[in-house]
Amino acid sequence: MARGDVNRVKIHYPGQDEDFIVFLDSVEDYQKWRSDKSVPLAHVVASFKIFITQNRGAQGMLEGASHSQLENEFGTSNEDEVVKQILEKGNLQEFEMSERHGNTNDSNGPLSNSSFVGR
Repeated sequence: MARGDVNRVKIHYPGQDEDFIVFLDSVEDYQKWRSDKSVPLAHVVASFKIFITQNRGAQGMLEGASHSQLENEFGTSNEDEVVKQILEKGNLQEFEMSERHGNTNDSNGPLSNSSFVGR
């Protein structure tokens, strides 16, 4: 893994109208929760935010799911209940996510207004 890359884990749930995604903190906590529902969900999920991919599968552009989308697919807009359903019925996927910080082209040298003086 390159410097700055982060392993992320998500659960992908292919719904009727939309594909839903929930991000996890770790595979180990997820597996513990699968066998022991007394494990708090807060220890399993990275956040209680549920994303959709606009029918583009597990790799589509993510946006937050609306209450009506949750209601249409899961019969409830209660995010805790929806997260549980996604965790129980979805597919675990690990992926690498590049974290970019600072200047990505080091050959440019420092970028400041003073480097353009006199040009």
